[in-house]
Amino acid sequence: MFQFASPYFLLLLTLFPVVIYSRKRRKMWPVLNLSSLMPIRDIQPSSMLRIARLLPVLKYAALCLMIAAMARPQWGTRQVSVLTEGINIILAVDLSESMAALDFKYKGKIVNRLEAVKNVVQDFIAKRNGDRIAMVVFGTHAYTQLPLTRDYNTIASILERLQIGAAGPNTAIGDGIGISLKRLEDVKSKSNIIILLTDGQSNSGELSPGIATELAAQKGIKIYTVGVGTRGQVPFLIKDPVFGERYVHQQVDIDENALKDIATKTGGLYFKAENIEGLQQIYNTIDSLEKSEVKIKTYAEYNELYRYLLIPAFILLGTWIVLTHTRFLSVP
Repeated sequence: MFQFASPYFLLLLTLFPVVIYSRKRRKMWPVLNLSSLMPIRDIQPSSMLRIARLLPVLKYAALCLMIAAMARPQWGTRQVSVLTEGINIILAVDLSESMAALDFKYKGKIVNRLEAVKNVVQDFIAKRNGDRIAMVVFGTHAYTQLPLTRDYNTIASILERLQIGAAGPNTAIGDGIGISLKRLEDVKSKSNIIILLTDGQSNSGELSPGIATELAAQKGIKIYTVGVGTRGQVPFLIKDPVFGERYVHQQVDIDENALKDIATKTGGLYFKAENIEGLQQIYNTIDSLEKSEVKIKTYAEYNELYRYLLIPAFILLGTWIVLTHTRFLSVP
């Protein structure tokens, strides 16, 4: 990583245009019109005159290099070590077809439930520091989308690529919890939580939500359940082979009692999110409840580079002094 240890010295470089302009103003004299004697364009400058014109460049280049050296350029490495374990967080996201319901509005635009969840979860991830986060998705089936990691950029990238129906059209809440419990066994931590986002009733899977909840309670793992969307008739955008894209209203229901039961038995909380503001408030609440004190130790090792600027600066300055006091000596 490159940096300047004393960058304020670089402000001196802004004086150069002023100095050059003022010197040119002082050297301006009335010019004798010799056009009647000899066309000026026919006079070819000698090689020595060309060199003489470059002398100020040597001086100013040397001064620029010296100023840059005063700013102390450095190149090195900076390492950050997290000294505490943080929290293990599993984001269990429902990708069933009902997540395509268009009953959320984000920044003035109507979006489906999954898009609303993505935008809010992105902000939640950005607020965490030192925690490991994994992602489990479920529909008809459940599987690990991303194991526990502190690479938040990767988590955000994977979250953005989630698609409705990727795990099947139905909802297997029990399997989603079961896979999440397996992921929490991969890396031990003093605190483990699951954030379960779903908008429907469990109607698929090999593991029932009740048994999965008992397993989580036995392991001391809290589950925060989030019911996403409204109940009743909600609009969906479908692609009809005859009529093209059109909106239809379908009945959707959330098994709130089951989600409340999951949260209560594991020591978590149940939240109902019917709009983007409510969803944001839910994640703000979880963020405030599940805080970990993360101690960070920073190691930095830099190599000073100023000498690589001073050497050419002295060479240029020395060349300028020698030339201006010998071959290109100017007499006042």
